[in-house]
Amino acid sequence: MDLFSQVSADIVSAMKARDKVSLEALRNIKKVFLEAKTAPGANDTLSDADAVRIMQKLVKQGKDSAAIYTEQGRADLAEAELAQVAVIERYLPKALTEEELTAALREIIAQVGASSPRDMGKVMGIASKQLAGKAEGSAIAAKVKELLS
Repeated sequence: MDLFSQVSADIVSAMKARDKVSLEALRNIKKVFLEAKTAPGANDTLSDADAVRIMQKLVKQGKDSAAIYTEQGRADLAEAELAQVAVIERYLPKALTEEELTAALREIIAQVGASSPRDMGKVMGIASKQLAGKAEGSAIAAKVKELLS
C-alpha cells in the first residue's frame, strides 16, 4: 500500500476513533498530496519518495511554527503544532542516529575521494540523494563540514 492510500485509510480510522489531532494532521497531508498529484506534469501520480519529501517539509514547517509560537509565548499553539508533527513523523522512515550518519558520510567521502572543505559540494550532492528521508539536509551539511575540516 502506498503512502497516499495509507493516509486515506488512516483518516477513516481517525474519524472512527474521534482523534481530532490525527484527523486534522492526516487531512492536511492528504490535501498536500492531492495538490502534488494534480500539479502540472504530475500525471495524477505521487511516488512514495515524493510523498516522503512532502511530509518532511510539513514536519519542518510544523517545528518552525512551534518555535515561533514558543517565542511569542503561545505554548498552546506550539503544543498543537508539535502534536501534528508527531502524527506526520509516524509515516516517515526512521531517522539515522548521529553514529549512523557519521559512518554513512565517511563512506561517501571515501567513495568520492574528498579531502578538504573545497570538496563539500561533491559530497553533499551524493549524500543528499542517498540519505534523503533519513536525515535533515542541515544535519548532513554540518557533519560533512566537520568531517572535511
